[in-house]
Order: sequence, then structure tokens, then C-alpha cells
Amino acid sequence: MIAIRAAKVTLVAAIALFASLVVFGNLTDYNTNFAFVQHVLSMDTIFPSSTIGYRAIANPALHHAAYAIIIAAEAATAIICWIGAVTMLHHVRASAGVFNRAKTFAVVGLTLGFLLWQVGFMSIGGEWFGMWQSQQWNGVPSSFRIVITIAVVLIFVATYDQDFEPSEPTRN
Repeated sequence: MIAIRAAKVTLVAAIALFASLVVFGNLTDYNTNFAFVQHVLSMDTIFPSSTIGYRAIANPALHHAAYAIIIAAEAATAIICWIGAVTMLHHVRASAGVFNRAKTFAVVGLTLGFLLWQVGFMSIGGEWFGMWQSQQWNGVPSSFRIVITIAVVLIFVATYDQDFEPSEPTRN
């Protein structure tokens, strides 16, 4: 059904837009968003009695490097998802096999986004650096929302598309 394929294209474009806006915000409001990374890595707002403080990274150069990696991963997610959405759109009326192969960039971009927010923010930031302990710099709930959204879109996009019903026109 063309509506299902159009929905897949649209949802991938929506994730691409989200990641693009995140990159834009991180670049145009660098210092505000950098403060988040700096506080998480410094672990300066975790519980005073916490015994994991030895994991803290206090070097500002490493804070900037980590932030640059985050922004690069967000940008890669955006770019790859945009390519995926355009590729899928270009093949939206193609045969099932062609359309399913056209999902490759979308699946890669969505997977990268999932890994960034799940591994980068929830696992490394949340668990290793104890971000969940911070009242002010806890990004785990926001990251979880993003991870779930991307996961749902990834599952939907990855479902195999069938050829159109005979009653539907199939133009390439």
C-alpha cells in the first residue's frame, strides 16, 4: 500500500529533521549545550555520597572532544536519515524488492541515532557517569523518549513491504 510506504518516508524524514535541529541547536548555542556535557563528564552534580566519582573526567579538552563526537554523530544521523528518506521517496512506487533495498540508508541512520542516544547518553552518560543522579543535568528521560521514538520508527521502516495489490497502479 502506497500510504504505508509514504508513512515510512515521512517518519524517517521526521527523525532526520529532529536530528538536524539538534545539531543546529548544539552549534548555534554551543556553550549552553556544552555545559551539559561538561557537568555530566565532571560528575560534579552526582549524589555527594556516591562512590563512582572516580570516573569523572575533568579535562576541558576532553569535554570539547566528547561534545564534538556527539555533534558529529547527530549530524551523521541527520544526513544519513535525509538520504534514506529521499532514496525511499524516489522508489516509493517501485517493486517491493527495490523499495526494501532503498531502505538501507534509513535503517543505517536510524540505527546510528538509536546507538547515539541509547549507548552514548543512556548507557555511558546515564550509567557510567551517573547522570541519573543529577537533579539539574539528568538527560536520561529525554534520551529515553528519543530512543523509543527512533526504535519504533526503525521497526516500522524495517518491516518488509509487499508489492502493490493488482488494483493499484505501479509506476516506476
